[in-house]
Amino acid sequence: QVQLVESGGGLVQAGGSLRLSCAAAGRTLTFSRYAMGWFRQAPGKERDFVASISWSAGTTDYADSVKGRFTISRDNNKSTMYLQMNGLKPEDTATYYCARARGIRMSSQRSEYDTWGQGTQVTVSL
Repeated sequence: QVQLVESGGGLVQAGGSLRLSCAAAGRTLTFSRYAMGWFRQAPGKERDFVASISWSAGTTDYADSVKGRFTISRDNNKSTMYLQMNGLKPEDTATYYCARARGIRMSSQRSEYDTWGQGTQVTVSL
């Protein structure tokens, strides 16, 4: 079993930056075999795709709403994934979740991910 633990959330003013981390614990030797992703969920809304990254970190994908502001990355040696968030806006306020895909294929669909972290809160004030 592998567990995912997010960290790095917090309160920031609009225009500021945060860096989220997602550390895998447990069977981390398999971390590099899976694509990974970030999703977010605001109160009363669906959990939406934010970004995904291939197993090798060679390919990334972003939601249109975060392109040019957020950067996803991973360090397989550390079994950790990151989300650098710059130019934050109040509409970025949400609980952010990291997730492991079912295999090496990237996806923007929640159903293609089978392991989720507990989430970290990001709040962006005006």
